[in-house]
Amino acid sequence: MSYWGIYFNGMKKIKIIGLVGLVGLMGLSGSVKAQSDDRGFEIAKNLEIFSNVYKQLNLNYVDDVDPGKTIKVAIDAMLSSLDPYTNYFPESQMEDVKLQLLGQYGGVGALIMQRGDSIFVSEPYRGLPADEAGLKAGDRIVAVDGQSTHGKTTADVSSAMRGQAGTDVVLTLEREGKQFDRTLTRREIHLPNVPYYGMVGPDHDFGYIKLDEFTTDAAKHVREAFVELKKNNPAMRGVVLDLRGNGGGLMNEAVDIVNIWVPRGTSVVETKGKVASKNIKSYTRLAPEDTEIPLAVLIDGASASASEIVSGSLQDLDRAVVVGQRSYGKGLVQNILPMPYNSQMKVTVSKYYIPSGRCIQAIDYSHRDDQGRALKVPDSLKTAFKTKSGRTVYDGFGIEPDIEVEPEYMSNIAVALTQKFLIFDYATQYYRTHKEIAPAADFEVSDALYDDFCRYLREKKLTYSTVTERVIKDLREVAGQEKYDSAIEQQLQAMEAALEREKEGDLQKHRSEISDMLKAEILVRYYYDQGRIEGVLKSDPVLRRALEELKVND
Repeated sequence: MSYWGIYFNGMKKIKIIGLVGLVGLMGLSGSVKAQSDDRGFEIAKNLEIFSNVYKQLNLNYVDDVDPGKTIKVAIDAMLSSLDPYTNYFPESQMEDVKLQLLGQYGGVGALIMQRGDSIFVSEPYRGLPADEAGLKAGDRIVAVDGQSTHGKTTADVSSAMRGQAGTDVVLTLEREGKQFDRTLTRREIHLPNVPYYGMVGPDHDFGYIKLDEFTTDAAKHVREAFVELKKNNPAMRGVVLDLRGNGGGLMNEAVDIVNIWVPRGTSVVETKGKVASKNIKSYTRLAPEDTEIPLAVLIDGASASASEIVSGSLQDLDRAVVVGQRSYGKGLVQNILPMPYNSQMKVTVSKYYIPSGRCIQAIDYSHRDDQGRALKVPDSLKTAFKTKSGRTVYDGFGIEPDIEVEPEYMSNIAVALTQKFLIFDYATQYYRTHKEIAPAADFEVSDALYDDFCRYLREKKLTYSTVTERVIKDLREVAGQEKYDSAIEQQLQAMEAALEREKEGDLQKHRSEISDMLKAEILVRYYYDQGRIEGVLKSDPVLRRALEELKVND
């Protein structure tokens, strides 16, 4: 019997061609023989064990076993033991692959979110089918093509809404208690990798470019944005490239973005993996746009992969100042490999090294603790490297910014307002009762607007707990177990009363933070994502610090 001959219902023999192909690719024969190649023998042996486990499950398990689902679970478990980036995609998930790699998919162009058992539109993209059909943030999606969404996840509903471009999908929506249908024609949705660029600073003399993803043509769009800013603002004193929250993407796009500000022929990144013939050194290949203008790159803990190639190489070349928080630390490169039956697999094939010679990979997936968790690269194994001008930088823990700006953490009340969708719902209500607002760059949350929001919260009877309250609750439980509760109960009640009085002032104490959140949510209703980005830049502490540094070095 072939290793991958599996009897279904004890009757029908079906050969799993894809897995036979896998064995063939490994250079193994159809039967297990005594071989000098111990590794090949171990692979063949374990593949045979796996096939027999599945055969016995299929013959003996009390319920029917779904072959597609079961094998997918097995593949996912196998790949998860390697690293989070090596993934298998069946044909049904090809739209997700297109979204990851190309920033495009067949769909209607709307973000959705789950609230309890219901799915809501959180944001339609400007000019795409959902927007053109009149969908608004806050609309509840009742059904997709007649199929109820009750109890479904966002992944379920998103999958139902996506499909071949040119096909129709009927959404049943609910707005302010009234249901209605909208027929949308799916389109190839191209998400903008540069959602906003413009001039920033008190005197509007610095350029700003926000890059969300390193999808196809990301470098082209960043270059076009920079050229336009420079052309329309000849007195521009510097430029800021914002890579915060950017999880990466295509490596060649990263190299071409660096090329905008460094000369042709500059080494940007080198990949090294198991197959030496596939190792690549990537150099800039085009004439740069500007090699002198002061440049700052913004990063945070969610800036990864291609974002780290751009920020790290510009840092290594001493071409830009990096501002923000330490980046994620993903120095791994993936390739997409075709698989049988229109499936694909994304495989980690190498690590990348930036100009100083360092690899910024922060997690060692080849070594794990007793619980199977991958280990961080220890400080003892970190190595010092030198930038082009001789500054010291280190490998093994992401990109360390030249200027660190402490992250701002949300207050307890801000977390509660977000989790309970109170800011979202107020913005929805505000949009329905206000036909227009000031331009995005000028809109501010006025005293009257903030007071109205506070009244809205009183009507909603906002409640939330603080860490201190949870500590007091835990202390009361422990005191009860140790028989100290009666001795300290009076003091605990006094602390709780004092905290409650303090919480009454939280809306004013955290007014600046909450106003920024309100502003962002209202702006997106009128001016989409572009307006939200433009509106919140004035109060962005990381951008402000970057501009201060650019002015010093101007």
